[in-house]
Amino acid sequence: MKSVVKALVVAATALVVIVSNPLASHANGGGNHNKKASLTDEQVFVKYVGTTDNHVVFQVQFDNPTGEKFALIIKNDNGDIVYHQQFTETHFSKNVYFENTDAEIDPTFIIRGNSSDIVRQFHVVKTVTENTTVTVL
Repeated sequence: MKSVVKALVVAATALVVIVSNPLASHANGGGNHNKKASLTDEQVFVKYVGTTDNHVVFQVQFDNPTGEKFALIIKNDNGDIVYHQQFTETHFSKNVYFENTDAEIDPTFIIRGNSSDIVRQFHVVKTVTENTTVTVL
């Protein structure tokens, strides 16, 4: 009888140690304290707005509900970084202006989080059209 009680006490003690251990319990995320939320395509929105005052305008939006640090990186046609800035805003929105001097531009927008990048690329072609009005006299 003593051995049965002793076995039950050992089993109960082992169960209490396993359940109350913060590394094994789910109360603290099961020990995954460093896991970061990865970015999704749905969080990033980049849109061509148009041209104004000799500039090509894009709007960049990023939904960052965790408020984690992220970077907005913009590259030119050659792949050179022309803009790199870090932010922590939860609802990020920024208009980006490019000089409208070239006939074609290929900007690349990158939202870089801790574990992934979301990339949006565009090809903008500037065409000049001439309107001619003819009036009958």
